[in-house]
Amino acid sequence: MHQPQRYIAHFDLDSFFVSVEILKNPSLQNQPVLVGGSRERGVVAACSYAARKFGIHSAMPMKQALQLCPNAIVIFGSYKDYSFFSNRVTEIIANAAPAYQKASIDEFYIDLTGMDTYFNPLQWTIDLRQKIITATGLPISFGLASTKLIAKIATDEAKPNGYLFVQPGREKEFLSPLPVQKIPGVGKHTLPILQQMGIHTIHDILQFAPSHLEQKLGKWGQTLHTIANGHYDSPLHEAHEAKSISTEQTFSENTTDRLFLEKKLVQMTEKVAYELRQDKLFTACIAVKIRYADFTTQSKQVTIPLTFCDDELIPVAKQLLHTLYSGKQAVRLLGVRLSNLNKYGKPPDLFNATHTKANLYQAIDAVKNKYGNFALRKGRSV
Repeated sequence: MHQPQRYIAHFDLDSFFVSVEILKNPSLQNQPVLVGGSRERGVVAACSYAARKFGIHSAMPMKQALQLCPNAIVIFGSYKDYSFFSNRVTEIIANAAPAYQKASIDEFYIDLTGMDTYFNPLQWTIDLRQKIITATGLPISFGLASTKLIAKIATDEAKPNGYLFVQPGREKEFLSPLPVQKIPGVGKHTLPILQQMGIHTIHDILQFAPSHLEQKLGKWGQTLHTIANGHYDSPLHEAHEAKSISTEQTFSENTTDRLFLEKKLVQMTEKVAYELRQDKLFTACIAVKIRYADFTTQSKQVTIPLTFCDDELIPVAKQLLHTLYSGKQAVRLLGVRLSNLNKYGKPPDLFNATHTKANLYQAIDAVKNKYGNFALRKGRSV
């Protein structure tokens, strides 16, 4: 049976954190911008293309970066803003793509295999990129190829803010002239070994037998040979709708007491947020559900920046309750649900403000783990 031609698109938001900061403050355009922690002890989380010209790169100590470019503009960074824009892009892709994988906060794979029967895969991907740019104002690049790996390499070649299509059958031709370090995973440990062997381009890898490469690099050597031939592929881990975390309570008596409902809502939100943190997840959507005495049920949800924090979820939940509930009908059931759960929030130590809050919730949860979920509660819920 004939196998359909595989098409994989790889999208990457260019200098994502910096691009968001430029959206907020256009005067930063074309400036050497560093996003990260403090000048003395911080690390560069992202840098603009203007900063990269000085040899600055992500994960570099901020102190070292400022020695290379003393006039660089240092921005502490806004995790909420970055997660908001990441969620917005995710929504656009999820609504359009037949199957996709979110690889990180700013990186996505889309499987378009079989779509060429109905659409031109390249034009479809160009249109999706333009839709993202129009909706968010953010620059985004993509590579389109027959495998995830080649699509990712093509994206790197297309940056900044461009796209590149590696046509099926031309994978080896595309890869051959590129520096060997363009292969993801060829870094400070592998690169010196390859250079000592006289391997400087991806084409050079093919001058050696897979067995010889394996002697030098173990199984990674054979993998490199497969990559250089343009044959290496890996599955796309399709993003299914994330599970939700929810809780609801049917009251012993129907009630119209708004203060009572608010108190219960706060308790429920604390409960689901605690469960969220136990699963090491973030939520991007919260919903409130009401069932009235006549069993009529209403619910309302809203998309939010990625969070795991009670103090960020509770005000949104209360606002949803106020929007839903007029105060006239008696309520028999109240519920809270967190959905769009994922693990793509940035590590809490990236920005000190988040780090402090993460430490606080870690301490609170440690008490709850030891003494029970309701060992610590907000005063308004007691």
